[in-house]
Amino acid sequence: MEWVEWLLSREFRQFVLDHGLFVHILFLARLVGVTAIELIAPARTMSYRSVMAYDLIGCTLVGFILVPAAEFLSARVALRAPVPEAVMALPVAATFFLYYLVGDFGAYWMHRLMHLSAVWRIHKWHHSPTTMYWLAGDRASFPQQVLFNLPWIFAYSVFGLAPWWIWLVVLSSHMLLNDWMHMNVSWRSNWLEWVFVTPRYHHIHHSDSPVHQHANFGVTFSVWDRLFGTYVNPEEVKKPVSFGIGEEVPLVRLVAGV
Repeated sequence: MEWVEWLLSREFRQFVLDHGLFVHILFLARLVGVTAIELIAPARTMSYRSVMAYDLIGCTLVGFILVPAAEFLSARVALRAPVPEAVMALPVAATFFLYYLVGDFGAYWMHRLMHLSAVWRIHKWHHSPTTMYWLAGDRASFPQQVLFNLPWIFAYSVFGLAPWWIWLVVLSSHMLLNDWMHMNVSWRSNWLEWVFVTPRYHHIHHSDSPVHQHANFGVTFSVWDRLFGTYVNPEEVKKPVSFGIGEEVPLVRLVAGV
């Protein structure tokens, strides 16, 4: 069919990029695809009607205002690493792995920083959902956005003269990873958790228990929690996990991180 051929054509790709439609198309795909997965195998019963309107508004706020503003600021204060020629010569797949290894190490420590009492307020909005599902993970205050950008900007240096499309791959991977961590799915994944953060692994971190809020800080790889003594095995958490921050905070303060 002609319209299918057009969707697969270079002209359509250029149209999407020229009009800044990539993120919007990806979001619609996530909205349909990830929600469908949750409906098929939910870990907990939930009402999308009661929470999704709020999170869609929050996601719009984050996407159109907070993210651009945070990127503008963080790009001007972030450190960038000098890239050795040996790294520049690596295959794209190897460079992508190196990017996640370096960035995730920094993100682990940045995440731990945000749970210190002095700066906890900038991370409160992210922990405020009392229902855990994929879209809840998009709640991120302005200062949280800025701070979390820093290790990834540093790590992005490894790409050097990467192909033009690598930024789209990186952007998509971060969005899908964030969805994955917060998904309301019952899939058991003991073997995968030896290497990667999974939904149930990260849900422990979102527990309203003070003990769990200082555990499982990993964003991509679970190895950092194991190495630095913050690992809690989901298999050993026998009671049902509940979520939230246990207090009412005005939305403006949560979004501003103050």
